[in-house]
Amino acid sequence: MEWINLAYLVASILFIYGLKGLGSPKTAVRGNRLGAVGMLVAVVATLVNKDVLSFGWIIAGMVVGGAIGAYIARTIKMTAMPEMVALLNGFGGAASMLVALSQFIITPAVFRNPTWLAALMLSALIGAVTLTGSLVAWAKLQGFAEKALKIPHQNLLRVVLSFVTVALAGLFIWQGHGFMLLLLTVSALALGVLLVIAIGGADMPVVIALLNSYSGIAAAATGFVLMNNGLIISGSLVGASGIILSKIMCKAMNRSLRSVLFGGAMVSDEQMASIPGKEFYEGKVKSCGAEEVAMLLEDARKVVIAPGYGLAVAQAQHVTQELARTLEARGAEVKFAIHPVAGRMPGHMNVLLAEAEVPYDKLIEMDAINPEFSQTDVTLVLGANDVTNPAARDDPSSPIFGMPILEVDKSKTVIVIKRSLSPGFAGIPNQLFINDNSLMLYGDAKAVLQDLIRALQEL
Repeated sequence: MEWINLAYLVASILFIYGLKGLGSPKTAVRGNRLGAVGMLVAVVATLVNKDVLSFGWIIAGMVVGGAIGAYIARTIKMTAMPEMVALLNGFGGAASMLVALSQFIITPAVFRNPTWLAALMLSALIGAVTLTGSLVAWAKLQGFAEKALKIPHQNLLRVVLSFVTVALAGLFIWQGHGFMLLLLTVSALALGVLLVIAIGGADMPVVIALLNSYSGIAAAATGFVLMNNGLIISGSLVGASGIILSKIMCKAMNRSLRSVLFGGAMVSDEQMASIPGKEFYEGKVKSCGAEEVAMLLEDARKVVIAPGYGLAVAQAQHVTQELARTLEARGAEVKFAIHPVAGRMPGHMNVLLAEAEVPYDKLIEMDAINPEFSQTDVTLVLGANDVTNPAARDDPSSPIFGMPILEVDKSKTVIVIKRSLSPGFAGIPNQLFINDNSLMLYGDAKAVLQDLIRALQEL
């Protein structure tokens, strides 16, 4: 037994160093590998430790699951990575829920003490909330329900259902009846839907991080049910890191966790009614062509590229790196400005640009790059919207006032590459588009950048 716990300790150390590695793009690959090795050590130790009567189902599950995982990993588009993360969070919650239900069925009543029942209750409850909440988040990211959906009396329903769930949890621990566990699970599944369905698409980065934390907490509770130290430690690490990441995301969006969970959309209906529509841009937007922008870039000594979800949708990360190399060959200094919540999930832009082999030292975080914009000749904004809106800094009446932004408007010239003037997730106009130093270059990011490269080569 001692060597089993020693194996779990080794796995835990690998998990910790793996998480530390994930904190930087430069060490992320190594961190991911350390985490994978740690999980392999933990799984092997668990299989050896438990009295497994037959490995047939285990091997079958590993083969089928491994094949599915390998296929998805190789075919998934980088733009769909947030959706996959949401589903993986849900699968983790489902695993915890199913293990809790199965353990209750096979464990004799004489061994069901209140402490064990409490751990099992938490595993089923949090796992169920994570499962349905993650499925709703996936649907929102897929575009099926991007906006906050309103159900009549939804706040009252959430409060009532929360009280019902807590009451069922207490009754289950007290009585230990399987029927109470079933009702608790159904109630938690419904609660997961209600908690996430009212949250707007702009808050999805926070929701994904929080659901990741839920899946870790559910796994830790399952570890207590199974008396598995490795699962307890790994689940606790995931739960804690998810909470920390959620807090970081909330700070980056100037939102409190409470406002995300219970406030619905980032912009209320009352605020939306007072927001100007297309007339906000009429006669104020200056558009340009690739040739004009190429001439500006030819003379630029310092260029900053601010990527957003538009880059991801267009799969333009490789051509963006090609443009950066073209500019550097002409003597320009090129950097990439990374906002914490650009895209659909934390680190989305870092992953996309790393795939295109953009050097890690070129990826500059928001706080470090903002002081440099005033010395920047040209900033290219690739589909980023809310995270570049000066109203968040300058307009106290704006619904996003106080949200930290990339201060691209302080550059000498700003080129905004977008398909249209459509708003971002917050649903409000972007003041940047009508600034005196801003030019709009309409079109698909990948096609536009290819045109820019050709125009530069012809100069």
